[in-house]
Amino acid sequence: MTAPSPAAVSAALATVIDPELRRPITELAMVGAVDVRPDGSVQVTVLLTVSGCPMKQTLTADVERAVGQVDGVRGVAVDLQVMTKEQRDELKLKLRGPGARRIPFNEPGSLTKVYAVASGKGGVGKSSVTVNLACELARRGLRVGIVDADVHGFSVPGLMGITQAPTQVDEMMLPPVAHGVKVISIGMFVRKNEPVVWRGPMLHRALEQFLTDVYFGDLDVLFLDLPPGTGDIAISVSQLLPSAEILVVTTPQSAAADVAERAGTIATQTGQRIAGVVENMSYLSLPDGTRMEVFGAGGGRTLAGRLSATLDATVPLLGQIPLDVALREGGDAGAPIVLTHPEAESARALAGVAAELGAKPRGLNGRSLGLQPR
Repeated sequence: MTAPSPAAVSAALATVIDPELRRPITELAMVGAVDVRPDGSVQVTVLLTVSGCPMKQTLTADVERAVGQVDGVRGVAVDLQVMTKEQRDELKLKLRGPGARRIPFNEPGSLTKVYAVASGKGGVGKSSVTVNLACELARRGLRVGIVDADVHGFSVPGLMGITQAPTQVDEMMLPPVAHGVKVISIGMFVRKNEPVVWRGPMLHRALEQFLTDVYFGDLDVLFLDLPPGTGDIAISVSQLLPSAEILVVTTPQSAAADVAERAGTIATQTGQRIAGVVENMSYLSLPDGTRMEVFGAGGGRTLAGRLSATLDATVPLLGQIPLDVALREGGDAGAPIVLTHPEAESARALAGVAAELGAKPRGLNGRSLGLQPR
């Protein structure tokens, strides 16, 4: 019987991805001692960030699976230990770099596209649109995150099927991951359906803490699910993330479009760009193939035209999402329709919007490289 190669075991461990940090555990210095014995048994020490790590069973299973596939391995034992404070400090330095707390998406080298999803009024399906767009982009291979900025009316954890709290590593929080998307919400910190009764300064502080203390890593796209209207959070987003683009969600109803226009024209005061308009609940497809326009027609196109005129820039209508029972059921079950029923008409419409957003280049065009002539 040939003993397994230590190099092969190390290579196998390098394929194990931490489920919260989304990086190899070897790169994160989470692998301690590795004992490869002549009889083919292997013992691996894995260093957890905190003792109550909710992903320890997943990590154990992933290590056992990866090492167990190495030639010559007859058994795998995983010894879970906890990082010392010094090791956690080194990990945080590796992840976030030196310096004080800051918003990484404002750094000169950040390539993350930030979309603030806004609406003039509630009940237009803004959160459902946000969740499905994020999941579709993650399905396409992008690294995506969501900040549920609707502190009073948080709904993203339920729509994503998330029940766990973030993992706390000293002052740094690791957001839960669902459907390949990293998510943070005030709903993860309250008991059951307890209301959050906060005023403006507390709302601003909560959003700031989400953006500074939560480690999202290098994202391609970050969505912020804003509360309806043009209140404190919308103003805070413009201050904390001035480069964020606004994605306006409305329904076909002219009254809803009128109200949504206010949410879009806030860009004239903040200097932000509007990425486009999404018309939700556009129509209901009937069994005979006809469409019933339950909430009227044309609101999204009208809104896009008005915003284009107001801002003197082209604001596109990115898509029209039909009413769909499966879309609602998916939200109730925490299973976004773009993943469970990608062939559905509403899922295809949402995928079309995601394709428009995902097609925008993630590059250094227009950014300073910090080069100086000599």
